[in-house]
Amino acid sequence: MTTKIGHQAVPGEASPRIGRLLLATTALGLVLPASALAQDAAPTVLDRIVVQGASYETDESDSYTTNLVSVGEKDVVPVRQIPQSTTVLTRERLEDGGYTSLDTALRETPGIVVLNNDNGRSSLFSRGFEFDNLYFNGLPAPLSSVYGTQPDMAIIDHVEILRGPAGLFGGAGEPAGAINMRLKQAKSDFEARFEGAFGSWEHKRGEVDVTGRLNESGSVRGRFVGVLQHDKGFVDTTENGVGVAYGTIQADIGESTTATFSVSHQVRDITPFNGLPTTQTGGLLDLDRSTYTGADWNRFDNSVTDYIAELEHKFDDGGHAKVSARYQDTDVDFLYAWANGYVGAGGNIISGGGDTADTRWLARDYKAGSLALDAHVSKPFELFGQEHNIIVGVDYQNTDATLLQGAGTIAGNQNIYNWNSALPEPVVNYNVQTGTDSDRFGVYGQLRVKPIERLTLIGGGRLSWYSASTTNLVTGAVTSKQDVDAKFTPYAGVVFDLTDWLSAYSSYTEIFQPQTATDVAGNMIDPREGRQYEAGLKAELFDSGVNASLAYFNLRDTNRAVADPTTPGASIAQGEVEVQGIEFEASGSPLPGWEIAGGYTYTDSTYLNTAQAGQTFSTYTPQHMFQLWTKYAFDERFGAFEGVFVGGGVTAFSSFSSVSGGVTIKAPGYVTADLLAGYRINDNFTATLNVNNIFDEKYYSRVGGNSVFNFYGEPRSATFRLSAKF
Repeated sequence: MTTKIGHQAVPGEASPRIGRLLLATTALGLVLPASALAQDAAPTVLDRIVVQGASYETDESDSYTTNLVSVGEKDVVPVRQIPQSTTVLTRERLEDGGYTSLDTALRETPGIVVLNNDNGRSSLFSRGFEFDNLYFNGLPAPLSSVYGTQPDMAIIDHVEILRGPAGLFGGAGEPAGAINMRLKQAKSDFEARFEGAFGSWEHKRGEVDVTGRLNESGSVRGRFVGVLQHDKGFVDTTENGVGVAYGTIQADIGESTTATFSVSHQVRDITPFNGLPTTQTGGLLDLDRSTYTGADWNRFDNSVTDYIAELEHKFDDGGHAKVSARYQDTDVDFLYAWANGYVGAGGNIISGGGDTADTRWLARDYKAGSLALDAHVSKPFELFGQEHNIIVGVDYQNTDATLLQGAGTIAGNQNIYNWNSALPEPVVNYNVQTGTDSDRFGVYGQLRVKPIERLTLIGGGRLSWYSASTTNLVTGAVTSKQDVDAKFTPYAGVVFDLTDWLSAYSSYTEIFQPQTATDVAGNMIDPREGRQYEAGLKAELFDSGVNASLAYFNLRDTNRAVADPTTPGASIAQGEVEVQGIEFEASGSPLPGWEIAGGYTYTDSTYLNTAQAGQTFSTYTPQHMFQLWTKYAFDERFGAFEGVFVGGGVTAFSSFSSVSGGVTIKAPGYVTADLLAGYRINDNFTATLNVNNIFDEKYYSRVGGNSVFNFYGEPRSATFRLSAKF
């Protein structure tokens, strides 16, 4: 069985803390066949010839691009058939960049803004809005930067990013887009990979990745990935440790059905740092980048365990039916301190009026369970000589969380040039104790119709039911409640193939986000709605070796809660912001041995009909962002240089700012450059050296308030990796 991709026939979907982390995990995974088998035929008839195309998996491609994606969809489809901006970070790109967490990878990804924090705890933004969900194999779980639930990249085959509202299959959420991570899949053939890394600030990391068949026929396959990492950051006192264990077992149930169960377990052990203060007027300080403004007892510990089960049946006509479930268990405990005010004359931290400030601390104990269920059917059908497709499905999400929180201050003078981190550890009293519970249920459908060969019309809709409540666990009182009944979310897109290699597209997408604010009658105001128009071009260049796109987008977030001018304390849903811009992106191989990945993004965001009308909405987002990465691998044509590969990248951001307490903190733009050099010693061993920020540019990568969340970018660093593959 084959599926037509453009003008090429290709196969169908192919496709206790760190030191004590010894976890044996097993799992079942989705199997995507590597090739289509020739059909049985009579002796006088030739077998069907199948031309193999791109695979959805990327860990064997050695490429920075892929022709197939699933983000924002329920099918794996060609990149040109998705009428929105998409980016894929393939396995090769992740490895060449030396990325170990999702936020480290997205810092050099077109159209993405990462507000730096400890690795694994950064905030992720697109088109002016923060991502609030992550997807693993298409199944969602809540994302909150403060709790450090981002995954380690060792378990990921590739990362898919869709920018702009993605409400058709996602339901409620922010209009930033969707980030879907394809987990590594088990293989029939035995493979083993080992890697050791050493680098700046005592960075040490070890990885193991083993896969192969578990029975003679290969109908049951398994894979295990393990990671241990520890390093000290460039900021004094800080440390960051990670431990990961991931297992998957994949089993064929008959010829057309595959079952999946997988488990991943990740722990983080961090000594965190919450950033530097500013002057009273928001001026950024010129300090040693190693300056630490916390306590010796700062700590952050978390544990995130994911269970994923999938059952998929493939029909003979190329369609499929799939039932899948994901459960995430999160346990977080932290206590940390930071400066409690701006820096006054002479370097003292003061809160105002000439008084010397205290040091502020925050403690939380957070536990959450998140369940996601999805069942859908995708079926192609023929009409008027063309092939069309319909998807119908239902999904459900539940999140149940408890939060215990304590906060306070520690008396005592502080000086930014001689910070005292030997502070007495406070006795934590969790005086805030809340429980939250949310339920989301949705029914969705999508229809792809081809009136003519070159034209694809896409329409879809979703009905969503949403309920959430927050309870004071001390008093038992329900402090807030949200309900949304049968909210309709439309989707429309069109793709027209101008040539065999160039398509024009446009789309209209929506998403909604419930709000807790109430009107004069005490009723919850309408949900916010993110609405986006996007139009652009997508191309396959250099004999399909490079995917390129050019897009214009206009996004409006409406129904934002603003103060009711007639009733103090009440709100009305009349706020509105607009985010618009242009994106250009390209990735792939223009010539044999040469890989590129990069793009340029222009973003303009504005408040519209509010008291802030005309002001910038997303001050964190630079108007201009440029990222470029390239690599060249020398082959046998270059004699003694065979096996050598070199590369590098440039990131350039224009200025950005934050507004806190009426004070604007502005950071100048910056340009950084990275280098890559390596040698493929033989078929089994490879040595790689990454040098980041080679010119040791000193810059602020994030700004926040005048007491906290102002971070320097990482100084020049180097990491050496030696990997073995069998």
